[in-house]
Amino acid sequence: MAIRIGDTEEDSIVAEINITPLTDIFLVLLIIFMISSSAMLEGGLNVKLPSSKASSLTKNATGNPLTITINKEGQILIEKEVADEKQLTLSIKAALEKATEKTVIIRGDESIFLGKAVKIMDAARDAGAEKIAIATQPAQ
Repeated sequence: MAIRIGDTEEDSIVAEINITPLTDIFLVLLIIFMISSSAMLEGGLNVKLPSSKASSLTKNATGNPLTITINKEGQILIEKEVADEKQLTLSIKAALEKATEKTVIIRGDESIFLGKAVKIMDAARDAGAEKIAIATQPAQ
């Protein structure tokens, strides 16, 4: 509450909120949020996908598919969690039970052996996957 000391306008106290520092803080927070959210979307592994001339996969509106990633070293990740190859079918089955869509997308580095991808496809089919796809990048 402002108190008026004098009767003239020059003597009165101005009680306004300066929002310039508040705006600066919001802009910095917005920039930090934008940078961190784009980093989270890409995932944690550096996987060079094989290229393909085929058309891109359209996403289903019912939910998100289960993503299984194989990196250059042959490490298998199911939705960003490391999976044991011996318990692969059980791990995929547990992840498919949580998923809204029974589709599995395999993201594999182009240098991995075909046998590892086929092993994951077999485990996904045994776990109850209805559709299996291999992620590629557009041909350049």
